Amino acid sequence: MGRARIQTAATPGQLTITGFLDEMARRAVIQNPMRPAVRLFLVVLALMGVGLVVQASALATTRSPEVFRAELVAQVAFRLAGIAVLVCAFRLGPAGVRPWLAHLAVLCLTALVLVYTPAGAQKNGANRWLDLGPLTFQPSELARIVLLLWVASRCVKLGPLVVDLRRGVAPMFAIVACFFFLVLLETDLGGAMLLLICALAVMWVGGARLLPIAAVAASIGGGAIVAAAAFVPYMRSRIAMFLGDVHNDQLADTALAMSQGGALGSGLTFGPSRNAGVPYLESDCVFGLVGEELGLVGMWLVLGLLIAFLWFALRLVLSVRDRYEALASFGLLVSVALQAMLHVQVVAGLAPPKGMTLPFISDGGTSLIVSSLAVGLALGAARRSQATETPCSPSNVTV
Repeated sequence: MGRARIQTAATPGQLTITGFLDEMARRAVIQNPMRPAVRLFLVVLALMGVGLVVQASALATTRSPEVFRAELVAQVAFRLAGIAVLVCAFRLGPAGVRPWLAHLAVLCLTALVLVYTPAGAQKNGANRWLDLGPLTFQPSELARIVLLLWVASRCVKLGPLVVDLRRGVAPMFAIVACFFFLVLLETDLGGAMLLLICALAVMWVGGARLLPIAAVAASIGGGAIVAAAAFVPYMRSRIAMFLGDVHNDQLADTALAMSQGGALGSGLTFGPSRNAGVPYLESDCVFGLVGEELGLVGMWLVLGLLIAFLWFALRLVLSVRDRYEALASFGLLVSVALQAMLHVQVVAGLAPPKGMTLPFISDGGTSLIVSSLAVGLALGAARRSQATETPCSPSNVTV
């Protein structure tokens, strides 16, 4: 049996997980990064279009005709603003933001503190918003983008020192921890974990050693989850809902909405759960609304677009020549993709309930604008790399 195993292991052409990932990465590399960039832009436009249709359907059955028209105009305006931000970020690129990263990081830290002042707006017991008169936004969304750009820049500046725990990883992680705990204290465990995972992923791809990063993630992230579950009633109840110890009408109604959609759904504006007033189906649980009104076909359409987003994002990152811009693009696109994955997992009951929007589809101006900013900056990296000759992956650069 042992001999058979040895022969099997030595069989030429055997496909392993590592080999599969290497082969996929090899096929993803392309000489002209603008080709996947254009396709990624089209995928984002398609997601925005699906989002507009879903939001219009939700508004049509829950608002008066006057309010419906006003809010539909707002939905269109947000998407046009998102496209404008995406185009501006495309022209700017990560390199255009790099000289201002230190100032932007300080500004974001200040904004994360201001949510606890009278300038902050509390909703559902959480301090996540800044109320600036006509504008209300979540600074944690923008802080994640700035932090990922800063981590990418820092990894490149450190060079060989990025593998050093004392002079490389530890100081960098101290800044990441400040952002993490400020977001966590808003009682936003999901947003804090998303920020931490994306920042650590950029550090790892940027050359930091895996073992110290894994230890830090396990100790800080795991410790935060345990402490939150033990001492924060809000988060403890969320974990209890996920484990099935506590019944939650929102989760049950969202699951029911998905299940009763069938193959083709009940049709736009005919979703019984939305019409019955189930809350957050247009935002934190929008994938459930897609399943109810567009059915399995609609859910596969959205999942297909998200898979296409991942594939073209991979091709773009692996084809960007500049190391900083490749690292920055990796972090920015991973943050959008991971947020989408977490949203789908929460709605499907595969993760603890968390108020996390589905990028480009859910209701919420801050999420749409920030996601557009992240993708636009990554597309800008592709534009700057178009003229160079040799593609370079951030994962195979020696430091």
